[in-house]
Amino acid sequence: MKRAFFVTALLVLLPTAASPDELVSGLSQDLVEITSNYTGTDIVVFGAIESGNSAETPTSRDVVVVVRGPDSDMIVRRKARVAGIWINRDRITLGGMPSYYFVASTRPLSQIAPAQSLQRYQIGLANLVPKSESTHIFAKGEPFRHAVIRERERVGLYSAKPNGVEFLSYSLFRVRVPVPAGVPRGQYTAEVYLFSDGTVVSAQSTPLFVDQIGIERRIYNFAHEWPFAYGLAAVFMAMVLGWLSSLIFRER
Repeated sequence: MKRAFFVTALLVLLPTAASPDELVSGLSQDLVEITSNYTGTDIVVFGAIESGNSAETPTSRDVVVVVRGPDSDMIVRRKARVAGIWINRDRITLGGMPSYYFVASTRPLSQIAPAQSLQRYQIGLANLVPKSESTHIFAKGEPFRHAVIRERERVGLYSAKPNGVEFLSYSLFRVRVPVPAGVPRGQYTAEVYLFSDGTVVSAQSTPLFVDQIGIERRIYNFAHEWPFAYGLAAVFMAMVLGWLSSLIFRER
């Protein structure tokens, strides 16, 4: 939440005198409801660029859309072979990594802005860094950070589309953001950046919520608020189902 406020407050104060462009964006829906038969969906980030300079060409400006999930602490282990047996040898905790990350742009990020600007706003998978690490040696933590990014990409929770921003006209654009079935619940942030000549000239941040509804939500709340009672209930249900199954097979 603090980061979203920082991005909005900082970028709104960027030098508008140098560029008359103003960015307006929104979401097709601000709540994704998770049910037992949820298999994934797409949301649309859309927007418009209001420009007072009619002579400006579309190629002089770029749009980058970043959707981040709630931060989480990730434990990464490295296996090593000792005496012919593979065991977990090294372990590092990466704190404050986004649980979900999606980035789309009008063209490859390296062609939009210099590396320093992308690193400042953590735009792009290569620029994702944890807020804290259980090691103070940068070189030691880097392989673990890359491993987290590769694994999240493999399961579809991290993704990048270098040409994912679709312009419907000179000013209107949209981006389809995948929300797979395995996304974590919580508050997300959809950030839209407008670049001009490699510099961020405008940005907007919009919250997005992913939450469970119905009986799934009630069971989830019960399990987290009353874990001991939930455990007893689960054991009791298993005993009852086992007893009923034995009666059915006995009659047969």
